[in-house]
Amino acid sequence: MKHRILFAAAAALAGAGCFIACKEQAKPNPFMEAYTTPYAIPPFDQISYDDYLPALEAGIAQKQAQVDSITANPETPTFDNTILALEQSGEILDKVAAVFFALDESNNTPEMAEIAETFYPTYSQFSDKMMMDAKLFDRVKYLYDRRDSLDLSADRKRAVESYYKAFVRNGALLSDEKKAELSAINTELSSLFLTFNKNLLNATNAFSIVVEDSLELSGLPASSIAVAGEEAAKRGLDGKWVFTLHAPSRLPLLQYADNRDLRRRMYEGYTNLAFDGEYSNQPVINKILRARDKKASLLGFENFGSYMTENVMAKTVENAEKLLMQIWEPAIDKAREEVAEMQAVVDSEGGDFKIAPYDYYYYAEKVRKQKYDLDEAVVREYFAVDSVRNGIFNMAEKLYGVKFTEMPDAPKYCDEVNVYDVTDAATGEHVAVFMTDYFTRPSKRQGAWMSEFKGSWRDADGEWSRPIVYNVGNFTPPTADAPSLLTLDEVETMFHEFGHGLHGMLTRVALKSQAGTNVDRDFVELPSQITEHWAMEPELLKTYARHYRTGEAIPDELIAKLEAAATHNQGFTTTELAGAALLDLQYGKLHPTADIDIKAFEDSVARELNMPAEITYRYRSPYFKHVFGSDGYASGYYTYLWAEVLDTDGFELFKEKGIFDPETAKKFKENVLEKGGSVDPMELYVNFRGHEPSVDALLRNRGLNKSVKVKGVRNND
Repeated sequence: MKHRILFAAAAALAGAGCFIACKEQAKPNPFMEAYTTPYAIPPFDQISYDDYLPALEAGIAQKQAQVDSITANPETPTFDNTILALEQSGEILDKVAAVFFALDESNNTPEMAEIAETFYPTYSQFSDKMMMDAKLFDRVKYLYDRRDSLDLSADRKRAVESYYKAFVRNGALLSDEKKAELSAINTELSSLFLTFNKNLLNATNAFSIVVEDSLELSGLPASSIAVAGEEAAKRGLDGKWVFTLHAPSRLPLLQYADNRDLRRRMYEGYTNLAFDGEYSNQPVINKILRARDKKASLLGFENFGSYMTENVMAKTVENAEKLLMQIWEPAIDKAREEVAEMQAVVDSEGGDFKIAPYDYYYYAEKVRKQKYDLDEAVVREYFAVDSVRNGIFNMAEKLYGVKFTEMPDAPKYCDEVNVYDVTDAATGEHVAVFMTDYFTRPSKRQGAWMSEFKGSWRDADGEWSRPIVYNVGNFTPPTADAPSLLTLDEVETMFHEFGHGLHGMLTRVALKSQAGTNVDRDFVELPSQITEHWAMEPELLKTYARHYRTGEAIPDELIAKLEAAATHNQGFTTTELAGAALLDLQYGKLHPTADIDIKAFEDSVARELNMPAEITYRYRSPYFKHVFGSDGYASGYYTYLWAEVLDTDGFELFKEKGIFDPETAKKFKENVLEKGGSVDPMELYVNFRGHEPSVDALLRNRGLNKSVKVKGVRNND
């Protein structure tokens, strides 16, 4: 998400290196004018807080006038005068929404939070109004009812079907009274999501552990200690060390700190995040659950989970659960083996305790060292963020023929952002703009993500409007003594988000609504997750993994250890992920009429699943942003494992043919990356791979029990 760099007179956000333009008398609103920047990158240095709401109002007025023009057209509805006209409407609204949504996630200042109180409900209410417009729906329905006789191309026919379904799923068939009720529910949900996210950010920033005695830091890598020291200095606590819940601070402490009580405090701080107190999300979750249930009922669905899965590859909650349970049993069996290995280490060291959840990371690391002689603190020294980025760009050029050239003078919203011109390596043709924003800051929400400031489409003259795509991360910032050094998980995260980026950058479909990542939710993770596989492939690894001090390429001996340990701790990783996905699906089945006890509900699901006591959900409910921060992944967190069935099966073709085999890369690019949502996703996958997938490849990749009998992920009934 992109933010703003500004004039010398701009006020810097403390410690973030991000800026907001000062208000000027009679300053033109940049959102309401054509961008004159290279490739129409938003002119961040010209955008001020005062521009958002006026642009939102103007954008809504423009879009409404354009919709009114479509519905007032006396001509018989056609694809061009209805669907295409709708696709091409709303330029101002698209521009302001893209920038606001981006900055609200990655640069959430108090001013942005205040604007959001108006922006989100206003945007939601207008979206409802458009999707419930009876005259507009009548034109879409006219095309839908005649779609088989209109001689439409396959992508246009699919677009008609998608628009019709979107209107119906958003209340177009309801009575006026029910439409008003649905709109009120959507507005309420928009407000609740805003509150959930605000509470989560505030609760995250409110927690810290201050260490005063250096002896308590035993076991921690020097880089983590340095970051904690710098954080303390920022807070006026010189000579002390401050650890926060942000992943670059939290995870190394859990993984390396010898002090068990310190690990416990961090673990409990994280797993109780936003549970109680001033920033409790429990009341918010209960309101979200009731609102979602009312919405599903209003639209004629058995429950909210049914509503969310009906429109994607899974089709039903039961199909999603069936997939997860094929993974669950092998995962918990493996996790129990891992716990036994860790307990043996505790016992051998004379520890008089049983492995607890806050011990898992620490003793898993000890087991890894014993079994594979692999120390991740040493491994990190080969993964400076700039080196990994170079490896990613090298991979993309070898696979897909695109080149990344930095644009140092391009507009950016924060001085930590890097901007690249993406071109066809053979012809020099402009393909996309790509931006990266990798380091943690207090105003940025946790996690990593990809989105875009501008999508892609082709106009009536065949001219392309190419996308502006960005990746955001929360990696450890560089210190005075060292660059940002990534863990293995962070390296995979960087490759993962870049895979999403490739999906957005390489798209080649005519319609904006079908371009890039505008695909079924349980297909969208395929490009990202398959890209992760290249991260640790020796053929690529040797080209980018270099020691940050000496420049030495990663030695073959260390690569061999990485390969040997590739499936280490996969029982834990799979169990916490699948457990969270199954918890999410259970929430989607509820019909709550009163508040439920969130902790008790989590515990009941864990008991039913027979979840090992040493493991909890990857995200507990009050900080499960995927599910309660928006509707994006609600009743859909399973999609990461659904897509992993596809990506592991698909990557086996690359392994068979060669990880840089031109023909295999071409098939993946043309059938998956370029096609977006213009074709049924399973059809795209089969066109690339030659068959439908099964869970077998996932189990092999994670080193889990392969004896489970499984069928394909698709329900062919």
